Amino acid sequence: MPATADLHALGQSIWLDNITRKMLDDGVIQRYIDEYSVTGLTSNPSIFDKAIVAGHYDDAIRVKAAAGVEGEALFFELAIEDLRRAADLFLGVHDRTAGVDGWVSLEVSPELAYDATATVAAATELHARAGRRNLFIKIPGTPEGLPAITESIAAGVPVNVTLLFDAAQYRAAADAFMTGIERRIDAGLDPAVGSVASVFMSRWDKAVADVVPDGLRNRLALAVGLDVYRAYREVLDSERWQRLEGQGARAQRLLWASTSTKDPTAPDTLFVTGLAAPNTVNTMPDETLEAFHAHGSLEGVMPADGGDADAQLAEFAAAGVDVTALAATLQADGAQAFVESWQDLLQRIVEQTGAVA
Repeated sequence: MPATADLHALGQSIWLDNITRKMLDDGVIQRYIDEYSVTGLTSNPSIFDKAIVAGHYDDAIRVKAAAGVEGEALFFELAIEDLRRAADLFLGVHDRTAGVDGWVSLEVSPELAYDATATVAAATELHARAGRRNLFIKIPGTPEGLPAITESIAAGVPVNVTLLFDAAQYRAAADAFMTGIERRIDAGLDPAVGSVASVFMSRWDKAVADVVPDGLRNRLALAVGLDVYRAYREVLDSERWQRLEGQGARAQRLLWASTSTKDPTAPDTLFVTGLAAPNTVNTMPDETLEAFHAHGSLEGVMPADGGDADAQLAEFAAAGVDVTALAATLQADGAQAFVESWQDLLQRIVEQTGAVA
């Protein structure tokens, strides 16, 4: 049995961190579903940017441009078309798991990050346009994004909270989610609104690679992961969540994101083997998924109590790493990178529209 099947049997959902029209047309995503136990996927502007550069959308861009669709509107039409198809592929999983699994994700414009009202309006409109109940809208879990997460959940829009890095940021996202659910309950609305909290991993190790001793290289992300997983289990065991679950709410699952190994000297399955835990999600780029399927292995399950997370994090503190400050920096830098990627994508669409018109 391949390692991907073992991970699925453990209770961790395997999602693909990629989508292109060519992958849909060529049956690649269906093959991952059939052979790799993939039960959902995530997307981002950089993924679409690369596919547009490769010419995978030239025909569609030509047709839409001729109809007067351009820029951001053109991108969302392309993305929604693809994600509808992907959502349909995962609909069987979604139904079999009563809405726990089988999700795809679409991102709101990161340029709205500092405008909660505009973010909520965009999230609501995009989800309605997509017309798929198993589609998340991605909203960054920054301090500015938290009110939009609460309002979107309260409005019944499923949310993938992105750009989380440590336990404190995860707890803030969980609080925003539960507050939205509480508002729905108070209003007499269905509290079963889907959500995941996406914690980014590989950027931790990259950030400290040149400032820590060799013995600490490629260890920080997994230590932070242990701390986050402990926080996740504590939230699920809390009286607040138990009360909401008893009224029909569905848990916001923890999702491990950015799980490709950046250091070529480290195992290519580092953030799959090290983050194996039931009732969570690991979203992997193609290369990481293929590697784990081919030669990965399970080497235990993350301890619910965080194991030796505190001792490991203390080692980094002794080496001069302020983990809390670094988490804030990584989130701020990530938010800026999202904006830059979005702007690059929109410029790419303008260029490609001109090239194929």
